[in-house]
Parts: sequence; C-alpha cells; structure tokens
Amino acid sequence: MRHFIMMLSMALLGAVTPVHAEVSFCPGLITAVEPKLAGHEAAFVRSYEPGADEEGLPLGLSTTAFTYDNALAAIALVACGRVNEARVIGNALVHAASHDRTFDDGRLRNAYRAGPVGLGAALLPGWWDHQNNIWGEDPAQDGTATGNVAWAALALLTLHQATGDATYLSSARRLMDWIIGNASSGEDGFSGGFHGYDPQQVRLTWMSTEHNADVYAVGSWLHRLTSEQRYQGAAQTARRLLDRSFRGDHFLLGTKPDGSDADSNLLALDVQLWPWMAVPDAPDWRKALGFAQAHLAVDNGFDFNGDRDGVWVEGTAQAALASRMAGDAAASQRLLAGLRDDRTSSGLLNATRSARVSTGLSIDPSGAGTIPDFFYYKRPHLGATAWAVLAETGWNPFTGARVP
Repeated sequence: MRHFIMMLSMALLGAVTPVHAEVSFCPGLITAVEPKLAGHEAAFVRSYEPGADEEGLPLGLSTTAFTYDNALAAIALVACGRVNEARVIGNALVHAASHDRTFDDGRLRNAYRAGPVGLGAALLPGWWDHQNNIWGEDPAQDGTATGNVAWAALALLTLHQATGDATYLSSARRLMDWIIGNASSGEDGFSGGFHGYDPQQVRLTWMSTEHNADVYAVGSWLHRLTSEQRYQGAAQTARRLLDRSFRGDHFLLGTKPDGSDADSNLLALDVQLWPWMAVPDAPDWRKALGFAQAHLAVDNGFDFNGDRDGVWVEGTAQAALASRMAGDAAASQRLLAGLRDDRTSSGLLNATRSARVSTGLSIDPSGAGTIPDFFYYKRPHLGATAWAVLAETGWNPFTGARVP
C-alpha cells in the first residue's frame, strides 16, 4: 500500500522525477526527520539541534518547531519524493490551525512544541523557569506572523498537488482566508500579523515585502485552483506592496509601523530573492539578484544583510535556487558545492559557517525593540537544510513547479 501511495503521488506531481543519487541533501534531511515522524499521524520537527560545541540548546529553542521551518521541510520532503513523511508535518499544520488553546479563528502560531500532535490543542513551545518557578514562553513564538501562515498554506498546497487530498486544499484556503480577514491593510498590502502572549496580542501594523511575496504566491495558487476572485484580489493587493518596495534594482524591507517606507539602509537577502521567485511576470525584479551579489555576497556564499559578517547558509541556498531560476547554472552549482561543507552528522546543515551571523533586526517583531539582537548561530537547522534540498532539486516552493 505504501508503495502504491508513493507511485500515485509521483503520478499526480507530473513533473517530479525520482531523486538521483548525486543529490546529496535529500538523504540528510530524511535521516534527520524520519525518526521524528515515523509511526505518527501528525508531528512537528524541532527546528534546531545543538551545535558541535553545545551540550544542549538554549531553553528558548529546546522544544521549538518553527512553523516556517516545518512548512519548508514538508515541501522539501515532497521534492525528495517522500510524500508520506511530508504528510505527517502537513497533518500537524492542519490540526494546529483548527485546535488552538485560545483562538478559534483558524490562525497558526509561529512555533509549536516539537513532537507528535495529540487530539487536543496543539502545544506551544516553552520551558520551566526554575529561577522564578514558572512556565516560560516566548512572545514571538506564541504570535502569528502573516508570512508564516502563508508558508504553511504553501506546504498544504504542495501536499494537495502531490496527493489530491482535498483536506489540504480546504485547510490552505482557511489559512488564506485568515490572512485576508486579519492582516489586510486595505488595498496597499498585508500587515505583519500579531505578537505577544495570549489572549491580548499586539497587532503588527508594519508590512513586510517578504510576507507579501508569500501571500501573493498563496493567493495566485488558490486562484488557479478555485477561480475565486477573493484570492486573485489578495494576490493583487500583495503585489501592490511589492511594486511599492521595488527601487529599480533592489527591494526595501517593506514599511514601518506608521506606514512609511522602511529604512533604505536595512537590507535582507531573502527580500531581494523571494518577490521575483514568487511573481513570474516581473522580469525587471530579477535585477535584485545582481544587487544581492554586489552588496550581500561573501566568500562562497551570501550574508543575511549588508554587513557581510559571515555566510548565512539558508539564504545561500535560496540564492542557489534563485541563480538557477535566473539561468545561471554555474553560480547555482558553485553555491551548492559550498553548502555541502555545511552538512553535519545529524543530516542537517548548520545555519551559519562562522559562530554567529547578524541580521541587523530585533527579536521583538512588534517594532518596540530598538537593539539589533536577532542572530543566527552555527547549529544544525531544519530550514537551511530544506532550502538546500529545494535548490538542488530545482523546486520553486512558491509555485510548486520544478525549475528547468
């Protein structure tokens, strides 16, 4: 039966072909996640593993399965031909959106507790604070970022494409409906989402170029499948923010909480890549890849931002896929070759090559934080590994299609 399901899935995908032996990142991803998914109907995978010089993860990450990382992993598993394992993560996303401890509006949190998902409300990450004798949680992890909801929808649409299971399509529609109903900023784009502890969370009024690229992709995909105008309208709304953010050869981060343009000196690699990866009819936007090469490239990779203090592995994998999409196969292969040195014994790739890479951003997504304190560290990362898989298999996660 398992073999039949796999063959049916491959037939439904159409363009998908078996992963060749030279593909090196699929086996690592499968090695890392399969033991955590096997035997479960629904489960989340922890986003990070301890680094080589760490005895354990920081408490704030010790039980954390970020929604974005898990959505990426599900898509990457489909790209590897491992649809059954991808379904376990997809089922967890479906369950979490309809079984929340506080809200009944269909939202997803930014993170969940790693491990099998039971019948009740999906558990959120946390830890026991021995000093204060209380249960601790992270307000950003408890919140809901619009882009993360969109990525979960992309994962479910990918699974629907791979299996034909209508549950994944209906769940993706519900997630998109949540975005339309709760993150709309009129005709100008979609705002950041919500931040903070239950039940009174803070609405994030800034708009992200990255988030709106995600929303565009989901809205366009759903419109292709359903022909419903509200999804086309949502894609068009997100597109307006992308158009506004484009500066001829690069993209701004988006807007500030007051609606004004984000500071032009703040750069992020994914912001330069995702809009045109998601929007196929904007060829001028591909100039942003050249901008990234000029301003964000470091030795054999890319940094997160413009300070060039190290290689951000996840972003470098994104750039490898983007280069392939732009027709520069040599650059793509060169970046992929470098990523192979980032593999660890767990099967996952490290998040960085140096001990730490800065982003120039604050951990507090509400805009209240003023100190750039969001860093990536050299520890095995599910999201970085998933992007490496997508780059090597040529899978565009925004459209569900393989790149020639």
